[in-house]
Amino acid sequence: MRADASVPIRVLIVDDDALVRAGLTLMLKGAPDLHIVGAVADGGEVERAVAEHGPDVVLMDIRMNGLDGIEATRLLRARAGAPEVVVLTTFDADELVFRALRSGASGFLLKDTPPEGIVDAVRKVVAGEPILSPSVTRKLIAHLVPEEESRRRTDARQVLARLSEREREVALAVGQGKPNAVIAGELHMSVGTVKGYISRILTKAALDNRVQLASSSTTPG
Repeated sequence: MRADASVPIRVLIVDDDALVRAGLTLMLKGAPDLHIVGAVADGGEVERAVAEHGPDVVLMDIRMNGLDGIEATRLLRARAGAPEVVVLTTFDADELVFRALRSGASGFLLKDTPPEGIVDAVRKVVAGEPILSPSVTRKLIAHLVPEEESRRRTDARQVLARLSEREREVALAVGQGKPNAVIAGELHMSVGTVKGYISRILTKAALDNRVQLASSSTTPG
C-alpha cells in the first residue's frame, strides 16, 4: 500500500496490441488520480520498465507473443517491493487465470470492462482490496475440475489450521469479500489491526496476496 495517498497512482500498461495500449492509456489519463508512466508490448520488458518507472500498479495482458503475462507476473511479484498486478483477460482464458492467481496477481478483469471499472480496479488494488470481475468469477467456478476443487479444499484446511482463532475469523471475513473497515467493525478492532492480522496470515499461510487468501478461505468442506 502506498504511503502517500495524495500522490497520483503510477500505472504501467503491458499488452502486445498497440490499439489496446493506446486505448487503455487514453482511458486512464482521464482519471485525475492516475498517472500512466509507460506502456510496453512484451512481458519480457516488464522488469526493466518497472525498475525505470516505479509503477504502483501494472495492467498485465495474459497472452502475448513474447513472455506471457503469467510468467511476467510471477517474476515481478518475486521481487521485493513489487507493484500490484491486475491481469486483463478474455472469456476464453479461464485456466490461464488460475495460473495467474498462483503467480501473485491482485486482480482480474475482462478486457471489455467499462472504463470506470478499470479505473476503480486500479484504485482498489492499491488500497489493498482484491478485484475479481464477476464474469470471470462465474466462469472460473463453472469450470473447476474435481481434482482442482479437491486440492483447493485440502490447501484451505491446511491454511486455516495454521491460524489462531482470531486470525481465522479475519481470514474468513476476507474470504467473504468484506473490506478492512467492515471487518474491523464486526470484530471490534481498528483497521490498522485488521491489516496487521492479514499481513501475519499471509506470512503464516505462505500466500502472496489477499486474493489468494480469499480463495483459500472460501473453499468449502
